[in-house]
Amino acid sequence: MPNITSIGTYLPIWGDATHREPGDDEDAITMAVEAGRAALGVGAPVESVVLVTRDLPLLESSNAAVLLAGLDLDPELEVTERLGGAPATLDALSSARPRTLIIGVDLQPSGAAAVLTADRGLNVRTSARVSRSLPVRTRNAVGAVHDYGDPRLLHHRGLVASLAASWADTPTMVAGVDAATSAGLGEVDAVLPTLGASAGLFALAHMAEHELDGTLVAVEQASLSGVAVAGGHVTLTRREPAARPRSDGPIIPGDELRISLAAYERAFEAKVRWEAGRFAGSEELDFPPRYHVDADGALRTDYELVPLPRTGVVYSEATVHVAVPGLPSPYSLVLVELDGVDVRALVKVTGAHVGLVGIGDRGRLVLRRLAIRSGVPDYGYAFEPEGVAA
Repeated sequence: MPNITSIGTYLPIWGDATHREPGDDEDAITMAVEAGRAALGVGAPVESVVLVTRDLPLLESSNAAVLLAGLDLDPELEVTERLGGAPATLDALSSARPRTLIIGVDLQPSGAAAVLTADRGLNVRTSARVSRSLPVRTRNAVGAVHDYGDPRLLHHRGLVASLAASWADTPTMVAGVDAATSAGLGEVDAVLPTLGASAGLFALAHMAEHELDGTLVAVEQASLSGVAVAGGHVTLTRREPAARPRSDGPIIPGDELRISLAAYERAFEAKVRWEAGRFAGSEELDFPPRYHVDADGALRTDYELVPLPRTGVVYSEATVHVAVPGLPSPYSLVLVELDGVDVRALVKVTGAHVGLVGIGDRGRLVLRRLAIRSGVPDYGYAFEPEGVAA
């Protein structure tokens, strides 16, 4: 029986009170990093990571390297990527070992939530698991979706029948379905921001926040997973800024910038882990890291990578109107003076409308998908102003 020591949640800023949307620079991995960092706090031990979503950016390769780098975790940690919805996330939670970080992510509606298991804290144990087949909505290998389009069938033969089969006729909360469908089925009719892999963890956050014990069930079509939640201390961190409408710039047609995978691989650690280079015997930091030439003409390549602060203040700013093929235009760039080090970083602005971030504004550096080049998500860091970060 796992125990939960902390919960972190994340909602993108774009959308409205009932439906959030990812930004142009967000995907399942960047949102997983946001929720995971919220759950980890400072220095929490992690031995394995489980990511559950139906929107993995890379299916032919692993997303683990970017995920671990963004979370500042050991690159050798075990990472399990599961394709699934709300029941799959609760299954992962109920069978997790201590010091496992479990993250659920959804894109439509958009949101992510993470929990960290431990030897003590909020107690969770398996109470029900029902596997039935009612494929009302399907997606094939090329992404084409077919919807049978019978909500009454889904409700009665899916949700209600699975609840009856699980002997959980009146659970405390139901996750994985919209508020109108779940109304009256659970003791608590809380409105959850997502319907997929993260929904059960958002429900768990609600129960922890309001000190509710009882049964939580997650449903997807006719499959159901349930856990019994008992009292215990848990730290809850929410990164859920107030929603604002998007004002998307036009995306300029044309050939996108191609990627050099050799250059991508060389720069990956420093770029995605947000690190600078430093040579032995020197306090000077190079960002991005680069080789040095000694006075005798010898090339020095033996720098070490050191973490950079993830907060800073805008030193200079500019709005770029020159169109880049494949990217929204215009966009804002800022030169950020990082806290406590002699480093200024040039990055794009995220989570704010173009032109609204000015000199002197404080904020944090967050992992974002800067572009998709040659089909490869190209990750790096962007500046999120303090009002959004709060």
